[in-house]
Amino acid sequence: MTEQVDQQLERTMPQAANDIPASYEVALHELEALVTRMESGALSLEESLTAYRRGAALVKHCQKQLETVEQQVRVLDGEIFQPFSTTEVASSADTRE
Repeated sequence: MTEQVDQQLERTMPQAANDIPASYEVALHELEALVTRMESGALSLEESLTAYRRGAALVKHCQKQLETVEQQVRVLDGEIFQPFSTTEVASSADTRE
């Protein structure tokens, strides 16, 4: 199992901490693989430190993307789901009659 995770990380984990995947899903998948590898206990101290730094960068990236999406949802909610007041409903009914 550890070898499989190691191989997957070699394919998905760029060496540079600044080389973050553009896709949230890809970044999250890489983060999950990193956590699995770190929890396995098979990493040396230096590898653990490198994995931790990479994971911290991935977490920061994912959090930023989530915050951006949450802000977009708030804007959409504000534009689409505005509650009607009873006076607006009554006045619009009066204008139709």
